[in-house]
Amino acid sequence: MASPITATFSPQNILLIKLRHHGDMLLTTPAINALHQRYPDAKIDVLLYQETRPMLEAHPAVRHLHVIDRKWKKAGNWQQMRHERDLIAAIRTSHYDLVVNLADQWRSALITRLSGAPVRIGFAYKKRDSVFWRACHNVLVPTDNHSRLHTVEQNMAALAPLGISAEGAQVSMHYAPSDWQQVQQVLAQHNVSTPWIVVQPTSRWVFKCWEDEKFATTIDSLAQSGRKVLLTAAPDKNELAMIEHIQSLCRSAEVVSVAGKLSLPQLAALIDHAQLFIGVDSAPMHMAAALNTPCIALFGPTKLQHWRPWGENNQVIWAGDYGPLPAPDSIDTRTGQRFLSAIPVDDVVRAAKDFLHD
Repeated sequence: MASPITATFSPQNILLIKLRHHGDMLLTTPAINALHQRYPDAKIDVLLYQETRPMLEAHPAVRHLHVIDRKWKKAGNWQQMRHERDLIAAIRTSHYDLVVNLADQWRSALITRLSGAPVRIGFAYKKRDSVFWRACHNVLVPTDNHSRLHTVEQNMAALAPLGISAEGAQVSMHYAPSDWQQVQQVLAQHNVSTPWIVVQPTSRWVFKCWEDEKFATTIDSLAQSGRKVLLTAAPDKNELAMIEHIQSLCRSAEVVSVAGKLSLPQLAALIDHAQLFIGVDSAPMHMAAALNTPCIALFGPTKLQHWRPWGENNQVIWAGDYGPLPAPDSIDTRTGQRFLSAIPVDDVVRAAKDFLHD
């Protein structure tokens, strides 16, 4: 496909599309940052799912967030059609010069086409090899090497036709001053004013989790007078129950739960001021890496090459180094089995103490 991009191309309005989960949205920030650096005068907007707004709403380089609310379907066909019509109208009236579609849904391709942008970049996904997909984009980037690339590198590859390299790509998480102020109020309610470690043991998928008993033992080894361990989780009943159980197993009085009490930007503020973050493969883990907070990430049978924390100030402890793991694509995500069980407590505690210089 011939590229319509010339050396003099200088877009004034850019739309980036990604329709995935919270962590995926955070990992689009290197592309946003690179576009802003290359085209500092351009306005950058993002189309994303409503629930993932908190990952980008404080980003200084993002002008506007267009949203798709997955609840539209529940409102009935006519209401959904009205929402979709209004979304397309808002995108068309923004007069984008450039659309970068990082998504793989047919819906994202159609929106890319209807944007009217003269330059429409997408990925040449093998599962989307069709006349329609090609008609929606006028620049398609190969995906042959995606299996070997981190998600950040995959996203950055979409910018290659613009002459933007993935070298030096940086993930960034932003929050407002009011988020930190709210965190300080929550901490004051729990009499926390000393240095702290943030531990996020939970995930929406149980198969990504370590045993509660091992987390409790690790926490007791790290909590000490003058240093709190703060437990965090999403406001999901299963995650909150896991936190309650872990806290009940802890012997230390220096363990505090703020699970379910913070928004994602507030959690970012908490992590940003922490001495250390310990967690499983989850959005908060990516946030810690983005904030350059020392991070220990516990991984099981997910694609480590794609989802490891991006950056230098982190350490991955992979269950596959201690025993066999099933192939990531074979996992039933609804399983209650915890595949991180082979990870020993001593190795996690040792890694944490190295970061803490204990």
